[in-house]
Formats: sequence, C-alpha cells, structure tokens
Amino acid sequence: MTTFYMVRHGVTSHTGHRLTGRLDGIHLSEQGIAEAEAAAEMLAHVKFRAVYSSPIDRTLETARIIAARQGLEVEVRDGLLEVDYGTWTNRSFKAVARTKLWSQVQRWPSGARFPSGESLREVQQRSLDELDRIRSDHPRATVCCVTHADVIRLVLADYLGIHLDLFQRIIVGPASTTVVSVGDDGPRIVAVNLLASRK
Repeated sequence: MTTFYMVRHGVTSHTGHRLTGRLDGIHLSEQGIAEAEAAAEMLAHVKFRAVYSSPIDRTLETARIIAARQGLEVEVRDGLLEVDYGTWTNRSFKAVARTKLWSQVQRWPSGARFPSGESLREVQQRSLDELDRIRSDHPRATVCCVTHADVIRLVLADYLGIHLDLFQRIIVGPASTTVVSVGDDGPRIVAVNLLASRK
C-alpha cells in the first residue's frame, strides 16, 4: 500500500484573485512561506520516501520547505501540474465570472474545456495516471506530493467514487494536507484538508 500526503501549495499574491494557472514567476508570499513552514513542521514526524512536486514555482517552493525537513530533494512530476487554463491564465476571477463558460464550469464542470487549455476530465485522468506511476515506484511507502487545489479535489472525487461534477464540494485550503492510502483493494481516504496551526 502506498500512502500519499497530498499538499496544496501556500498562498501567493494571486491566490483568490487571479487564475494564476501555469504562469511563471509567481512565488509564495510571506504568508505562503509561513504556511509552507507550518505544513513542514506538522509533517516532520512522517517519514517520506520521496517528495514530488508540480513544476510550478509556488509548488516547488512549498515542496522544498517540506523536503528540507526530511533531508530529501524534490522530484518534479508533470502529471501534478496545475490546470492549463489556456487564455484564461492570469485573468481575474471577476473577469472570468462574467463569461458563459464560467457558468458552465460551475454547473457542469465535466463538460467544460478552458479556452486553448485543458478539460477537467483531462486534468483528472493525467493526475490519477501520475499517482499510479508513483505508486508503482513506491508500492509500500509513504510519499508527499505537492500540487494544486483542483488536482487534489479531482483525484479525491475519483477515489471517493463521486462524479466529477461534484468535485467543487471538496474543500482543499492553501498549504492543507490530504492523506490517501492506495492498495490493491483500492483507495482509502484517511484525512482531507488538514491545516497546521500557524504562529
């Protein structure tokens, strides 16, 4: 059985305001660094075999803080990437909320594709495929995967056996930890949206 500690990155100046997506050069804010440090402290007692990360700046920075406490180097996995929002990348939530597609994303996300970007079905499948590869590499170990809120929520929807259209009911806060164990008899959800106490 492989146990995944799936950690969402800490906040940036864009969090809650803009669809950062895969935009380069967006780093953790001071608050985000503090959140990542708190998560690393909370997870310090867990012995990770490896720490994996999406290749985006904010996830790499969060992962490096966690990995440093474990004496590990961060390994990048493209399957953990943020959603490709296409031409919506770096647009404000206020701007995209006025579009017809935004309404579809809220009502029927499984049928939506971001303009010149991914569909959420594609995001879900590539994320699950990546976790399957990691599980194959570590069939009886505990690993940390630092990624993005929608990636974690889409994975959880599949593991819980609920339709993709319900994935937004799952809360995954900044720098939160979700724990899932996956064995030959299927996944088991251990914890969702664990938040470290912050000084």
